[in-house]
Amino acid sequence: MYRTFSLRAQRPLRRILIETQQQLRHRSSVKVNTAILFVPQQEAWIIERFGKFNKILEPGFNFIIPVIDSIKYIQSLKEIAIEIPEQHAITRDNVTLLLDGVLYLRVTDPYKASYGIEEPEFAITQLAQTTMRSELGKISLDTVFRERESLNVQIVDAINKASEAWGILCLRYEIRNIKLPQRIQEAMQMQVEAERKKRAAILESEGIREAEINVAEGRKQARILNSEANKQEQINQATGEGEAQVVKARAQASAIDLVSRALAQKNGMNAVSMKIAEQYVAAFGNLAKQGNTVILPANSGDVTNMVTQAMAIYNTISGKGCALVAEKDNDKDSKIDLAHQTLDHTPLTTYSKVHKDDAHHKEGKDDFQQEELKNTYDPRDEKNKELDGKNKEHDGKDKES
Repeated sequence: MYRTFSLRAQRPLRRILIETQQQLRHRSSVKVNTAILFVPQQEAWIIERFGKFNKILEPGFNFIIPVIDSIKYIQSLKEIAIEIPEQHAITRDNVTLLLDGVLYLRVTDPYKASYGIEEPEFAITQLAQTTMRSELGKISLDTVFRERESLNVQIVDAINKASEAWGILCLRYEIRNIKLPQRIQEAMQMQVEAERKKRAAILESEGIREAEINVAEGRKQARILNSEANKQEQINQATGEGEAQVVKARAQASAIDLVSRALAQKNGMNAVSMKIAEQYVAAFGNLAKQGNTVILPANSGDVTNMVTQAMAIYNTISGKGCALVAEKDNDKDSKIDLAHQTLDHTPLTTYSKVHKDDAHHKEGKDDFQQEELKNTYDPRDEKNKELDGKNKEHDGKDKES
């Protein structure tokens, strides 16, 4: 009797014939007990002599002894694909799955495959199913879909540990179909839809966020540029105002210098008196144009008196300035000359002249106004006395030296 690789005991005859025909496709020859044999490539023929293993015929030309030697097994050394039937498996989170797969194997030791196990195909199939159920029970449903490749590797390693004694090597295992219960499929579909909505909301919010960031960044840059422009404008304005003030100060200094020179000339004080009188009259003219209530002195209508008072104040200030300059000067001769010049330019005659002019134009005035004009010159006379005293002190020191 000849035994084939895929025959299984205690099965219906129809199924045995179908499986036998399927396995015959893996072989290119049949067993014929003749003296001369030609073994095809990738096949191994097991020879028994008197019912005992004798040798393994390799591909090519071989001799056997008829009647004494017999071909017991023919093993195909090619890679074979075996379908693993559908089976139920329960994951770690108690989800029942219906899945099948494909197992790829090859015979590495024809002797062990022939004498190590009865019906190796059936044994490999059962081992693959039990290993797959065992590995699925260690992981959850999400891990089954996420780590499908690692699950296949674990099944292959578990099968090889058991099939090593059979002379069969499991090359790889592939899970083909995974069927879920209807309620699990609906829940997963809802989860997928929720995840998509979540991603859409996240993308929309990120878009809004990026847009707001861009708008804020634009406003920030605009404010920075605006502040820099304002800063530069203020700097330019301050620089211009500073330069304008310098120019005005120089112009005022020049004007003051010219005025001082003009005052030092002959009839300078008369010109100042006339200028003050003109400004006084012009100021009253401007006050008359507006309907304002202004408190004025009792003698505001006396132009001559107001001019005289203004000139007295001016002379007092001028005298103080000359005294300060004389005190700070280290050069004795310069101090003396400056004091003499101050005395020479003291506008006492001018005040006297103004007083005489005022008396001429104001003959009807009482003695009180005349006494007031005399009192106006008293501060100036005191300054002159102080300068005379200082000059005498300098003269005494010069004589001692």
